[in-house]
Amino acid sequence: MLSIATLKARWTSFTGTFIAVFLGVAILSMTGLVLMSAQPEIPGRYAGTQVYAQSAAVGQEDGTFTDTKPWSPERTDELVKAFEAIPGVQKAVPDRNFYAQAVIDGKPAGDQDSGNPQGHSWSSAALAPYPISAGNPPSRSNDVVVEKSLGISPGSKVSLLTGDGPKDFNVTGTVDAPGFYVTDETATKLASGVRIIGLVTEPGADLAAVESAAKAAQGTDGRVLAGAARTGLELKGDERVRWIGQQILVAMGSLGGFVSIFVVASTFAFSVVQRRRELGLLRTVGATPKQVKRMMFGEAIAIGVVAGAAGMVLGSVMAPLLGNLLVTAGLQPANFVVKTQMAPLLGSFLAGLVVAVAGVWAAGRRASQIRPLEALREAAVDKKPMTKARWIAGGVVSGIGVLLLLLAMMSSSEDMITNALYSAMALIVGMTLLAPVIIPPVVRVLTMPLARQSGAVGMLVREGSLAAVRRTASTAAPVLVTVGLAVLIAGMFETRASGYALDEAVSTRADAVVVPQGTPGLNAAAVQAIPGTSLLPTELYGPEATHFGAIGVTPDEFTKARSRLTVLSGSLDDLKGSESVVLNQSTAKRLNVQTGQSTPLTFEDGKTVNLKVVAVITDNSAATQALLPRQTVREHDPSALTSAVYLVGSVPSQIGAGLGAEVMDMATYAAAVDAEEDRLVRIFIIMLIGMSLGYTALAIANTLMMATADRRRDFAVLRLSGATNRQVLKTVASESVLVVGIGTLLGLAVAVVALFGIKTGLSEQLGTTVSMTMPWGVIFSVVGICLLLALAASVLPARLALQASKEAR
Repeated sequence: MLSIATLKARWTSFTGTFIAVFLGVAILSMTGLVLMSAQPEIPGRYAGTQVYAQSAAVGQEDGTFTDTKPWSPERTDELVKAFEAIPGVQKAVPDRNFYAQAVIDGKPAGDQDSGNPQGHSWSSAALAPYPISAGNPPSRSNDVVVEKSLGISPGSKVSLLTGDGPKDFNVTGTVDAPGFYVTDETATKLASGVRIIGLVTEPGADLAAVESAAKAAQGTDGRVLAGAARTGLELKGDERVRWIGQQILVAMGSLGGFVSIFVVASTFAFSVVQRRRELGLLRTVGATPKQVKRMMFGEAIAIGVVAGAAGMVLGSVMAPLLGNLLVTAGLQPANFVVKTQMAPLLGSFLAGLVVAVAGVWAAGRRASQIRPLEALREAAVDKKPMTKARWIAGGVVSGIGVLLLLLAMMSSSEDMITNALYSAMALIVGMTLLAPVIIPPVVRVLTMPLARQSGAVGMLVREGSLAAVRRTASTAAPVLVTVGLAVLIAGMFETRASGYALDEAVSTRADAVVVPQGTPGLNAAAVQAIPGTSLLPTELYGPEATHFGAIGVTPDEFTKARSRLTVLSGSLDDLKGSESVVLNQSTAKRLNVQTGQSTPLTFEDGKTVNLKVVAVITDNSAATQALLPRQTVREHDPSALTSAVYLVGSVPSQIGAGLGAEVMDMATYAAAVDAEEDRLVRIFIIMLIGMSLGYTALAIANTLMMATADRRRDFAVLRLSGATNRQVLKTVASESVLVVGIGTLLGLAVAVVALFGIKTGLSEQLGTTVSMTMPWGVIFSVVGICLLLALAASVLPARLALQASKEAR
């Protein structure tokens, strides 16, 4: 009951805590609902068939979302015959896909996603099923059925871009579905290996028996998917986009939880300092330390219950809006819908209680140690701002931050970001705990100009901040979090982007680059029309679920185009014929082969060839793990598309119309090579910075308003000492500027240390010196916002307090 009474009496002091828990629960419930809804779905092309066989999966530890290992043509035929012999199976349909894109009005049109090929065999239309809406199915090698939305009627002609180049087709029919459907014979020539076989069952067939028989027929060569398990057929491109969206949601939830605990903890800790006399009075009238602690926990639980319930409601309302935002940003499929579920809502509510209780734990412990005589104490000087527990906790958490930073420096590009972010969080907490030790020397440095000025304002600001170190630390902490996280997140993105752009620029000798325009890659016809060094990416599959990226090249042209190519053994001149390969050092070690030895590797068409290792190069010699003769890749991967063609000397002003290509200078290409990845990361950054800024803006305003409201007697003493209202407000404003300065310096220190770790790690990975990029625009913006909030949250309450004091007189 005492907890409820104190909440009613001091509700203004708990407003910031309430809002922090309220927003924290809202963010957790919102992200939780979207996460639970963002599950893989059965692709529309496979929705009408209940049982599928899928080839063997490969390892995904490299984060590339590589598709399954294709069956060989012989194995595909064996499986089709075995599946069609199962009772209840009407037919087994191998799903053959290839790159196809229509050329309309002289320009490529439609889907540009290389992970979602739009060319299909006509027999695979039965898996949806997609019936003919007009015209007839394809019957000749140059017949095609197109999607109805293109507006092309049967009897017309259409030019389709394929891996080989543009091909003219006769439109025989249309379907109300995306894609281009050709005869099975044509699809076999244009497509790579088969990975999925659909088992079209007879009406009334026993699906469980069909599934069991299919598993027996397939053996260990992949898996059988039936019913809800067909979500495993999700396209790898869609899976990757969904994974990126999940990372954003997880980061939002993690950051929201961290900042919530930070705000709640700092607010309660500051309230204990303010309520020292009140708590001492409770101890004087007989309250035990346990009762004081129980009162503090009671306040936190009451706030957690009310704020959590309100946060659940707001989160459930905001979740569909966040889902729409992710769809607009391309981080979820167009048909994504957020579903209301109780599990994430209840989980976020419980998390809100945990946040409130965790935030008050340290403050409650300190409150229980206040002695009865504290009620009589008037001095504002902190006698012992650093306790033994605070020393230990600050040292341990800072140590964890340093270890995470070292781990980030040695991590892969993907893990580096996560480890750096967690490192910054730990260093922020550690610096906040150690702030009473760090702040005095910082205050002395920052107030040196004030000390030289005449007048009492500078002296009051300096000595007041040094005397009330704990208050200064509490008010500077939100600025520290805001600046530290914002600068780190933005700087991390800019440093990585500039590092990869630099690596691309310094490792390539070229005057210009031809890149795809409106297409996922350059077809063979476009490459043949351009005199330059081309790169034809593909995938190779090794034993035991291993796989690695490869590039088809012309050895002499590739050697001229690469300025950083180191051959450790063998010679690139021997990269010729259909059975040779060049491996980088890590891949050769992984496959346990040396120059001169052979290793069996599977191509995209499912064929396995014994390839002889003719050379081994360093890992940073090429942006791939293996090099193959270009013609070998073209023979085994008909849908392979060239990623770029490097030009030296004369640069064509334009490429043939309809080929889907454009010319860029090297600087533009280096910056644009990861443009889509950068776009997604930029969305991620805006969300995180916006959320952390909103949260900590709340903390800044709340803490400073609490601090200012608690100093009415100080203002009265200043007025009695002869200070004018203007001088009092100037003192308050100067203290706010000092607090923002302290938080900014400490936040920048954390961010710079973390960014240095990222810069060092990138330099090691890329084998070149990467510069640390500071996001000055973000720094000035964030600091400016913090300063405006601090001045508003301190000067306005001080002005109101002075007016109230004047009216009282």
